[in-house]
Amino acid sequence: MFTIIGLGNPGNEYANTRHNVGFLVADELAKKLSATFSNKRSMQALVAKTEMDGVRVLLIKPQTFMNASGKAVASVVSKHPIKPKELLVIYDDADLPFGDVRFKTAGSSAGHHGIESIQNALGKQTDIARVRIGIGRSPYPDIALEDFVLGTWTSSERSALPEIIKHALVLIEDFVLRGSV
Repeated sequence: MFTIIGLGNPGNEYANTRHNVGFLVADELAKKLSATFSNKRSMQALVAKTEMDGVRVLLIKPQTFMNASGKAVASVVSKHPIKPKELLVIYDDADLPFGDVRFKTAGSSAGHHGIESIQNALGKQTDIARVRIGIGRSPYPDIALEDFVLGTWTSSERSALPEIIKHALVLIEDFVLRGSV
């Protein structure tokens, strides 16, 4: 069963922040597939079961906060027959320019604490596919990275999001339906 994990932070105060772009993509995919998230407290995640062209898909939004995403992912993996090659994580990447969307089959966390948490939970040797969505960095050097990623979208960023999300959805569909991008 393919499992798509959108990373973000739970709660309304984080809903419109750059760090929650993984949640935005998961929400849009759920909408496209007519799926509804339900709160699975035992897994510490919002979960939606659906299909994409006949392929079973599990959509996950961890509710453990970004830096502890591995707890929810490990719980989901322990309760469902999921192969590591069927996992895909969607998250923000400050090392990519805003709007750049890239697929990667494996690699290090590159300092992203959500990915680091998942790798620690599943084992460092586990290859995890991912869709990285560039949020860039603040043009103001006095704004710390953690403040920037937890900041809300600018109006120009917000207006560009639909196309960025659409690009991410194409990569996700290619991963699920073809096994590669």
